[in-house]
Amino acid sequence: MMKTLQVQVEAVAPVSTSGRWALASLALPMLLSALGTSIANVGLPTLVQAFDASFQAVQWVVLAYLLAVTTLVVSAGRLGDALGRRRLMLAGLGLFTVASALCSLAPTLGWLIAARALQGLGAAVMMALTLAFVGEMVPKAQTGRAMGLLATLSATGTALGPSLGGVLIAADGWPALFYVNVPLGMLGLVLAYRHLPADRRSGTLAWGGLDPLGSALLALTLAAYALAMTLGRGHFGVLNVALLLAALGGLAAFVRVEAKAASPLIRPTMFRDVTLSICLATSALVATVMMATLVVGPFHLARGLGLDAVQVGLAVSVGPLVVALAGVPAGRITDRFGARRMTLVGLLAMGVGAFTLALLPASLGLPGYLAPLIVITAGYALFQTANNTAVMVGVSGEGRGLVSGLLSLSRNLGLITGASLMGAVFIAAAGGVNILAADPGAVVTATRITFGVAGGLVLVALGLAGRRLRREVD
Repeated sequence: MMKTLQVQVEAVAPVSTSGRWALASLALPMLLSALGTSIANVGLPTLVQAFDASFQAVQWVVLAYLLAVTTLVVSAGRLGDALGRRRLMLAGLGLFTVASALCSLAPTLGWLIAARALQGLGAAVMMALTLAFVGEMVPKAQTGRAMGLLATLSATGTALGPSLGGVLIAADGWPALFYVNVPLGMLGLVLAYRHLPADRRSGTLAWGGLDPLGSALLALTLAAYALAMTLGRGHFGVLNVALLLAALGGLAAFVRVEAKAASPLIRPTMFRDVTLSICLATSALVATVMMATLVVGPFHLARGLGLDAVQVGLAVSVGPLVVALAGVPAGRITDRFGARRMTLVGLLAMGVGAFTLALLPASLGLPGYLAPLIVITAGYALFQTANNTAVMVGVSGEGRGLVSGLLSLSRNLGLITGASLMGAVFIAAAGGVNILAADPGAVVTATRITFGVAGGLVLVALGLAGRRLRREVD
């Protein structure tokens, strides 16, 4: 694995050996945090048997990690700015590694869920600080390449999770899903300790410079929203509505608190920066669209096209594979032609792919699905690299951790929203019936409608990105 990382890094990193190793020390945390998101999903049926629990209870093994990352990623970025990014990255890697060991040793389901929440906290730190370190370590002319490398590692971890998880369960049971992270986390700690740049701060944390009330309000608000979007798998009930109302109330309280705080977690004036605001909004929209390929795709392939489980698995893996392969080239293209233009090109490709999926007849079979999917995912790789580059090259050193956390948050919120929204659109378009028993023709129609909606969201993102470009030109 390290040899592969080194080869990838040499293509994008600064010319010095120390610079290459420093970037490699960021690649491993990005890979681990993505792997932690996807590797546990494949083990849910095994965990149901191991703990004699319901599927709904075992789902919290995945949900606890997702909630921890989503609710704490912004606070982790701000804490890195205040305390020192290298110190906090080491702490995050250490926590992730220890929590992984605790997961593998869990005697009860409650223990496992709590340990997964701790693992998610470590992952939130790693995700929040990785992009911030790139802005600090890599020259502006090479920022796009570095962002492309990180996008490649993130996609690789997401794609590798299910297949690696299946192999590990077959070899040594469900604990292997988690203890595989222990040696990788220890390696990441060694690399980060030796190669990340030293913090400029003394290491004394000035609590007065933080915003504990704002951080707590934001965490509770995001937790309520994430739960509202994930509980019930897109079917909104009384609990979902109550959680959504709580999230709206929490957001209003957060805005009021931040407006009066001496040192707010997020300054409201930050969002007067048109580039930042639009980049965050388009990131959330695009992540929402990408969830259509993950939520709708498997049902379309299985019910609409009649593929067996092995064929569905191979077809679903095409998307993450394309993102992994396109990440580094997307970074080079971004550095050469500019982040703003390449953001538009990436969005155009996604729109073309989504509307093509909405219009192509099912008679084209698997090639008719995979060809537009490849266009969508390649466009996503270019958009993500260019969008992150456009944000991070313009951020001062003191705010990089916070802005990096906001970028990660916008993507996570988009994924959470997409899982609920795209699933609900798909089920409604299929007639609101049990999708596993739906007629293949109804599934194909539902897929077209869902990707038509996805294409509409891409058009909204294109409008926002075009507005940003016009303002900057003016």
